[in-house]
Amino acid sequence: MPNWTRTFVRYVDALNYRVGRFAMYLLFALMAVMLWSSFARSALTPAIWTDEMGQFLMVGYFMLGGAYAIQMDSAVRMDLLYSRWSDRTKALVDVVTIFALLFYLGVLLYGGIESTAYAFEYGERRRGLWQPYMWPIKVVMCIGITLMILQFIAILFKDIAKLRGEEL
Repeated sequence: MPNWTRTFVRYVDALNYRVGRFAMYLLFALMAVMLWSSFARSALTPAIWTDEMGQFLMVGYFMLGGAYAIQMDSAVRMDLLYSRWSDRTKALVDVVTIFALLFYLGVLLYGGIESTAYAFEYGERRRGLWQPYMWPIKVVMCIGITLMILQFIAILFKDIAKLRGEEL
């Protein structure tokens, strides 16, 4: 494999590892928000922002941690046949299916960018009492989708190298 593919795979893996480790800590922020919500409700002064903030933190956790989960091979997979195949067969099947995933994520990113542009242009806010702006979470979603695309491209390079009998 060319040297640039090794460099690309190394940088993407390092980036997604760091972002994924950061995303893991969003769970603690989510727990703190929900704990505050519980205390505020028991004091009969419920905070109007906690439910939506919890949802936003969960979306950030899920989207930013997605590429890390893919990198660590901890994403859910139909393992009925896959676990019995050889490494070369797994790599060949992954190469074929990655193109479908890249197409799906590309369409998702296109829609996310359009939605984010709309949120910026019109100052879109979420309905409800708190009415937070929507653009921050939409930006996070676009970043998460981009990281997943990059991670799948890195996995594609690794699988092609495995099919060629090389190691990346």
